[in-house]
Amino acid sequence: MPAPNPDTLKLAKDFSRPSIVFGVARKAGTGTIYLACSDFKVYAADITAAKFEPKELYGHESYATSVALAGTTLVSGGYDGKLMWWDTAAGKVARTTDAHAKWIRKVVASPDGKFVASVADDMACKVWDAGTGKLVHDLRGHKEKTPHDFTSMLYAVAYSADGSLLATGDKVGHVAVWDAKTGAQVGACEAPVMYTWDKQQRLHSIGGTRSLAFSPDGKQLAVGGMGKVGNIDHLEGKARVEVFDWKAGKQTAEFPGDKFAGLVNRLAWAPDGSWLLGAGGAGEGFLLFFDVAAKKTLRQEKVMMHVHDVDLSPDAKELVCVGHNKITVHKLG
Repeated sequence: MPAPNPDTLKLAKDFSRPSIVFGVARKAGTGTIYLACSDFKVYAADITAAKFEPKELYGHESYATSVALAGTTLVSGGYDGKLMWWDTAAGKVARTTDAHAKWIRKVVASPDGKFVASVADDMACKVWDAGTGKLVHDLRGHKEKTPHDFTSMLYAVAYSADGSLLATGDKVGHVAVWDAKTGAQVGACEAPVMYTWDKQQRLHSIGGTRSLAFSPDGKQLAVGGMGKVGNIDHLEGKARVEVFDWKAGKQTAEFPGDKFAGLVNRLAWAPDGSWLLGAGGAGEGFLLFFDVAAKKTLRQEKVMMHVHDVDLSPDAKELVCVGHNKITVHKLG
């Protein structure tokens, strides 16, 4: 079935929150969403209820930065370096794992729900058995220092639709592609424009690969971030997306942005591959839709918050966006 046209996008619901929502995961076929927030807590809420009332489930020791749903297990990561495993059926924490030596940036579940992958600023991607919490792979394909000897960061991780591939992306725009079963590195791409180093004013850097998404057929890999920045104290660079033939390590399309400034924090393909969605922001947020094959932008929509994460329904007809003090629900089709 063809994916809905981005021109049909419309705001359906808008909820205010007292904190920043960094991550969202949705229980398939329901209105239940899980939220990772800046108040250190993880919440559950129903976006279809008459009154939106998030319920606190548990807390981290610092910012809760990401959530992923693997079957009936919810896994969250935090700036405390811990992964927490919540049994949604039993309604309790199943385990807490000291997973990383530094801040966890992103947690994702494999499409079959059997594995969870986490990335952190210790520059490791770790793959875990979702049922037992056992470490399966410790993937090291990113340097701890930038070319200018600053501490690097590992922001992004994504599975392919069939679960056979895993991609990770860091601050300097280096992207590694892994065989998810064996843990062997099978490819690499470079997006250096997404990294800015200021050698005069502040002697530090900004930017990086903030989001990744494989096309439905697994042949293309989209990389999201931000273009070159003039003043590195602000997210003033234009939103930027690059698309690669990852096996060849060759860029096949680029969307340097002409309207919105800020980071592309999340990427998602339509299930039929007809368009690519990018979401993010700076002072304000945006939703961007691209026709990758035609190398053109289909739609650019302003969102009244810096968008940190989105959940696109399997049929691409509903989009939940979370960010600074707000949650929005958009409909397509």
